[in-house]
Amino acid sequence: MKIAIGSDHAGFGLKESIKMEFKKDSSLEFVDVGTSSIESVDYPDYAEKVVEKIRNNEVERGILICGTGIGMSITANKFKGIRATLCFNEELASLSRKHNNSNLLVLPGRFMEVSRAVRMIKIWQKTLFEGGRHERRLKKIEDIEKKEVE
Repeated sequence: MKIAIGSDHAGFGLKESIKMEFKKDSSLEFVDVGTSSIESVDYPDYAEKVVEKIRNNEVERGILICGTGIGMSITANKFKGIRATLCFNEELASLSRKHNNSNLLVLPGRFMEVSRAVRMIKIWQKTLFEGGRHERRLKKIEDIEKKEVE
C-alpha cells in the first residue's frame, strides 16, 4: 500500500520515527511530502499536500501528524472526499476504517508514542470497511459535500 505522509514541525519527530519503523515492511510505501525539519511551518500546507496525493490517486491513503492532530484533522476534512480521522488508540484506528472508511489517519505528535503509532498504522492499514449501515451514512456525508458551495 502506498501512503502519503506529512507533518508540521511538531509532528516531524514522530513522522521520521514511523518511517524508520516501517523501513523493512514491504507492505507499505511512504511518500513523504514534508516537512523536513523541526523549523516552524504551517500545518495546512502539509495537509493539503497529502490530500492532493490522495485525490490525484498517487497514493491509496494518507497520514498526517501535527502537535495535537486537531489542526491537521480540521484542514484535511475541508476537502471533498477526504475522511480524516484523528485517532489516539488502536480501537479508534480500527473503527475509523470499519465504520468511516477513513482514507486519512491523523496522529497527535506530542501525545503519541512511536510504538503505539506503529501498531495503529498496521491496524488501520489492514482493516476493511464494513459497509452496510455505514455505507448509508457515508452517502449522507457525500450528499452534504455536494451541497457545499464556495
